[in-house]
Amino acid sequence: MQSRIYMDNHATTPLDPRVLEAMLPYLRDHLGNAASRNHSFGWEAEEAVDRARETVGSFLGGKGKEIIWLSGATESDNLAIKGVVEFYKDKGNHVITTATEHKAVLDTCKALERKKLARVTYLPVDQQGRVSAEQVREAITDETILISVMLANNEIGTIQPIAEIGRVAKEKGIFFHCDATQGFAKISVHVDELGVDLLSASGHKIYGPKGVGFLWVRSRGPRVRLTAQMDGGGHERGMRSGTLNVPGIVGLAAAVEIARGEMAEEAVRTRGLRDRLHEKIVAELDDVYLNGHPTERLPGNLNLSFAYIEGESMLMGLNGSAHPNLPAIAVSSGSACTSATLEPSYVLKALGVGDELAHTSIRFGLGRFNTEEEVDYVAGRVIDEVKRLRDLSPLYEMAKEGIDLKNYFAGAQH
Repeated sequence: MQSRIYMDNHATTPLDPRVLEAMLPYLRDHLGNAASRNHSFGWEAEEAVDRARETVGSFLGGKGKEIIWLSGATESDNLAIKGVVEFYKDKGNHVITTATEHKAVLDTCKALERKKLARVTYLPVDQQGRVSAEQVREAITDETILISVMLANNEIGTIQPIAEIGRVAKEKGIFFHCDATQGFAKISVHVDELGVDLLSASGHKIYGPKGVGFLWVRSRGPRVRLTAQMDGGGHERGMRSGTLNVPGIVGLAAAVEIARGEMAEEAVRTRGLRDRLHEKIVAELDDVYLNGHPTERLPGNLNLSFAYIEGESMLMGLNGSAHPNLPAIAVSSGSACTSATLEPSYVLKALGVGDELAHTSIRFGLGRFNTEEEVDYVAGRVIDEVKRLRDLSPLYEMAKEGIDLKNYFAGAQH
């Protein structure tokens, strides 16, 4: 067993060696700026960027010219939402999204609210993390100009009914943005089948490089227009100025090509590893709860709450802090973008999970390079760690004795 095991693939994925191989020539030899039109170095870079556009555009069922290269999905979400709201401000100012979106969407919407540029409806989700197309339909007003719903949740893996929502958006003539960052290149994503008009994704979630992503923008039926959020040179058809990250773009396209050939088989394998991990854990432990949808979820996602323990103590027991002589296991207690806070996950709270149980949640993100050996080892470590922490917990002992803890503590307060 190696000294470290990585199971946090929702935060970021390892760079596939095949992706690195595709990138190396553009880090060493083909060093041109894609905007340099006066020499062969620039022409080579521009040609590589355009090939990558075609690769990603066709993978989505769209066109290469509909791809705007960006620094990542956070910038993509910002450009999509702010760009539509500002460009179409004369048509309305109402945006519909969900309470469990990534912070890149939620914080963008809140920023627009603070500036009085938009009124936002945050739709609640059910106990499995899903929103319905009917909820979206009921929230639409004459002022609605944009709907933004993520494809799959980054914490609980729940997949939203995007195609159904897309039909409502199309029927009402409202632009539909989808943050597809977690699901892109892991499950099927075809823009016409989903009915989306804008789609965001990032390279580092699909075994590509960090620091590169894209926004797909529909060019017809309907054509979507955006107000640029970055000025200075008019790159990317005026929608995003800045020198393009050519090696990163080439790497993202290489990761997409790999997914094109291997995605279906990889999903089956990853789902098998996830289910193996889940089954081994629940076979040995009681009071373990699955967060998110049991079937409509990403193949590699497993988010579990372990009652009567503290999640941070659990993480310390797994990541090497508490047991430096054992292999460190990389998992998380939620989104990498919110892991610095001690607040319970807003996603789990939106599902109706109580604060105490939300604080015990662990997200396992299985991916391309995980093995059965790793799964079995991690399952054993999790089981041992939960048992150790519960042995230290008087609450667990009281619960096993049949004491109703809620009534017990309510009585103690009186």
